[in-house]
Amino acid sequence: MKIAIFGVGYVGLTSAACLINDGHSVIGVDVSESKVRMINEGKSPIFEPGLEELLTLGVQEGRLVAYQEIGDRLADCDIAIVCVGTPSAVDGSHNMGYIAEVSRQIAVASVSLPERARPLTVMYRSTMRPGSIDKLIAPIFRGFHGPTLSKVELVYNPEFLRESTALKDYYAPPKIVVGTIDGQPSATVDELYGNIQAPRFYVGYREAEITKFVDNSFHALKVAFANEIGRICGREGVSAKTVHQIFVSDTKLNISPYYLRPGGAFGGSCLPKDVRALTYLSNEVGAETFVLDAIMRSNDAHKRYLFEKATEGAAPGAKVLLNGLAFKANSDDLRESPYIDLARRLLQAGYDLKIWDPQLEPSALTGQNLGYSFAHLPEMTNLLLRTKEQLVEAGFDLIVDARGDAASLGLDGVPVAAINSLP
Repeated sequence: MKIAIFGVGYVGLTSAACLINDGHSVIGVDVSESKVRMINEGKSPIFEPGLEELLTLGVQEGRLVAYQEIGDRLADCDIAIVCVGTPSAVDGSHNMGYIAEVSRQIAVASVSLPERARPLTVMYRSTMRPGSIDKLIAPIFRGFHGPTLSKVELVYNPEFLRESTALKDYYAPPKIVVGTIDGQPSATVDELYGNIQAPRFYVGYREAEITKFVDNSFHALKVAFANEIGRICGREGVSAKTVHQIFVSDTKLNISPYYLRPGGAFGGSCLPKDVRALTYLSNEVGAETFVLDAIMRSNDAHKRYLFEKATEGAAPGAKVLLNGLAFKANSDDLRESPYIDLARRLLQAGYDLKIWDPQLEPSALTGQNLGYSFAHLPEMTNLLLRTKEQLVEAGFDLIVDARGDAASLGLDGVPVAAINSLP
């Protein structure tokens, strides 16, 4: 198949790479001139293990090309996949401006499509509140196509990709959820995911749209809950590690160990954004979800706690190395990283801070990742160390270990404050 992808961030690029690997041809569309240029050079605008190799393959074989505008290129496409961002608005809801604009562009471009055996499947993967297709997207298409929408099939397909394992997650998802107008299967989507084995759910739009909210809010809740228990244990001299082992051994009632290990605060581009948006929706409809309301405050409290634990006993002005700045290892995503917050607190407290995160290249950051990182840590470029020699020469008094691999740094004898796993 030939597939157009609108928005080449983490989800869009991962989808493109896996589709290329499956033998499809891909057109990438993004407003960023630098992203388009890098993709057409076979380079990835982001770091994700295995991603760039597949993008390079697609360019070399002529099965991947990127543009800033779609023009008339939808004419021979089978699917248009929308992966543009839905960042948090000031009130916590999702900003749907990018979705609306891309929908308008696709609606205009698809009006003149010739008659074909199957309509163009327009698949949305961006996280959106329930009712987004019914109340926002479908009306935009009907404004250009008329009431029947015979030339397009609107589908909602939430993604369950984790950064640093995104390619593996694409081929081994926990489930495949597809929202359609009548809750019935889509032949095009079945063909697209034909080789992927996972529980498959065909549901209405709204059930599919809320799925990601529920999943991410529960993941965030598990992290916040585990960290609250870890803080209590820490204050009472109890081993949080031992309590965690006991708790997760109960696979009948406590479900699974994922997201339930006391350690770092949650962050990244999904959990904070979706918790805020679901909280906003709950307040709007009067659902009074007090646990959800407390998740972000609990996470903020844990960030303060991690700073206290990391600097316990450290002398004023000590030379501190923060091992890891992105919100998780094997990623260069700094959006809402709790370690940016920690770095800022260390600087404000007067510590002489340096940072080690070899996956980060400030000049390669783009879009919201670029904006967030420098808005919240403008000193980042000067704080990052580039070589192991610089690590050794610096003479640190303390390593604040956000990655759990401080031993690999070769700084024997330097005290380590491990914050990714509470003792």
